[in-house]
Amino acid sequence: MFATWVARLPAVREQLELSTADVGVLLFSMAVGSIGGLAFAPSILARLGIRRGIRLGLLTLGVAMSLLGVATEALGSTVSAMAILVVYGFVFSATDVMMNVDGAALERSLGKTILPMMHAFFSFGTIVGAVAGAGAARLGIDVMLNFAGAGVLTMGLGLFFVRNVSGRAASVEPSIEKPGEHRCWHRRLTGLMREGNLLLIGLMVAGLAFAEGTANDWLTIASVDDHGFSEATGALVFGAFVAAMTVGRVFGGPLIDRMGHKRVLVFMGVLGLAGIVLFIVAPAPWAVFAGAVLWGLGGSLGFPVGMSVAAAHPTNGPRRVGIVAVFGYSSMLIGPPVLGFLGEHFGVLRAFILVAGILLLTLLITPKATAAPALHQAPQRVN
Repeated sequence: MFATWVARLPAVREQLELSTADVGVLLFSMAVGSIGGLAFAPSILARLGIRRGIRLGLLTLGVAMSLLGVATEALGSTVSAMAILVVYGFVFSATDVMMNVDGAALERSLGKTILPMMHAFFSFGTIVGAVAGAGAARLGIDVMLNFAGAGVLTMGLGLFFVRNVSGRAASVEPSIEKPGEHRCWHRRLTGLMREGNLLLIGLMVAGLAFAEGTANDWLTIASVDDHGFSEATGALVFGAFVAAMTVGRVFGGPLIDRMGHKRVLVFMGVLGLAGIVLFIVAPAPWAVFAGAVLWGLGGSLGFPVGMSVAAAHPTNGPRRVGIVAVFGYSSMLIGPPVLGFLGEHFGVLRAFILVAGILLLTLLITPKATAAPALHQAPQRVN
């Protein structure tokens, strides 16, 4: 669903007659909803449990996606689209936190790095969505039908596969909240931030997520507007980016177990920085695709590794995942609207210079962030 939305964003822009800055405002509405979803994710998890929470989330996302197509194509209403994106963002981030908490618990029980592979399946779906979106654009299929198809498919597959969610996080991550502790949330948050160098981990994830998020939302438009590609070819550029992310995540877990977090993340970050620069200055169409591929490799491991490291705690895993997710989602979802504002005044390609600068700063703190105490704690097997 997410890739379908991104791949058809140029068509959405045309249907709603939006400027580049207006697209940034549209994306900001999703960011607002997503931050709210992160805030309420622990409460939803506690009330519904992981399996029920994910099932309800996928159903809601499918309905929201279908309604987004109606608001765009049939109604032509920017306000309606923004309202739906707020709901979509809320449910998307809350569901994603629950998925990561459960995946991190499974990772700890197995004693090896598997979260990057789990995130690779997000990328697999994104590849399918990007290719399908490119095909829909080439065939002239309207946005409403495209979005409805993606929503219905996700609901059907979600209901089928959610049966395999372990739900073991409830037993691995017991609550340690004491009576009245909710009144001192700021003290609890401060304590968690000091624990396991969580602040540096969060900043590292924020920088890498910024690079990923801006590519997700602006790579297609930059390919169309600045490099002169058609909408279908621009969607394929995004597909190349996502394919590279998938490869990085498939092979990232074994590489990390063999070489360590620091070496792998720094190497990937350097590739990503080179990719962004190449995409900006691309002298030919092949260079645009090559830059997207390197960019995708560079951003492939930041989010899953950050989640994995944050969850490596016997009692505070869900809250730590939530804190790192706030860093990541805040950067991933608020960053693109900022790029929209800059792109309106300076052009999207020039706005990508900011992305390169933030990724460079992230590379500088990555060695220290990956030397955090939590990274040296071996995963504990659960009998």
